[in-house]
Amino acid sequence: GSTDNNSFLYRYVAGAEDRFVGVVVMRDMLLSPPDRPLGEIMFHNIFALTPDEEVVHAMRETMLRHYPVYPVVDAGQRIVGLVRGQLLFEAQAVELSAQAGTMVGVQEEERLTTRWQRSLRFRHPWLQINLVSTFLAAAVVCGFEHTITRVAVLAAFMPVLVGQSANAGCQALAVAVRAMTLGELNARRARWLAFKELNLGLVNGFLTGLTAGLAMYAAARWQGSPHAARLAWVVVGALTASCTVSGFVGALTPVVLRRLGFDPATASSIVLTAVTDVVSLGALLGLAAWLVP
Repeated sequence: GSTDNNSFLYRYVAGAEDRFVGVVVMRDMLLSPPDRPLGEIMFHNIFALTPDEEVVHAMRETMLRHYPVYPVVDAGQRIVGLVRGQLLFEAQAVELSAQAGTMVGVQEEERLTTRWQRSLRFRHPWLQINLVSTFLAAAVVCGFEHTITRVAVLAAFMPVLVGQSANAGCQALAVAVRAMTLGELNARRARWLAFKELNLGLVNGFLTGLTAGLAMYAAARWQGSPHAARLAWVVVGALTASCTVSGFVGALTPVVLRRLGFDPATASSIVLTAVTDVVSLGALLGLAAWLVP
């Protein structure tokens, strides 16, 4: 049987050689005729965990099964213990709360009381990687120095595109990492999620691009630029393209990291930021160099 208050709700049923065969609800036992076989009122094919099962895997397996207690059986299907559902749900909460840190290179092992030397060892490599990605974005800007000098108003809209596309990508990334943590993301769903986030990025990028384009038009007209309309469409096109790519990359980054053998959440946002910075700046400055004479 089970322990504590759950023993009043149901009992585990063992067969030959103490093999776990089912669960019977106490209410059904009390309301059934005394001579009715137990096998007719018990539940068969009951879900159970194994002693060597990892906690993360057990969390995912029990996510849609909100039972108060889960039986643990050995290779011979004999009950060797019980796991409280409350403990697994608490582990799920800890796992989800660690996502925000792991996506920016803060390891799950790091806590408030972690010594600064250990924190430095955890964080510093990812900051170096982030610095390299920043240099890539800076190289894109340097490549279009003449365009920025000729159309100075573009400089004011560069952080707008970078911030907007990064936010769109982080939204997709958060959904993907959460789905992985909960065990909802397999290969087929990963392709579906990537296609969904690509479409979302396209629509969101175009709609926010229209707003940003109006702002560019007003700013260019205020500066007396004869190319205000073209600059407005440059912003619309660049924001649409960058948000589309950001959403797609945000959905695929944790999937790629997992296939490469890395923690799907570790520094995902750093990788995403590197891509979005290069794409958003390249789209904005590239379209401006092409469309604005």
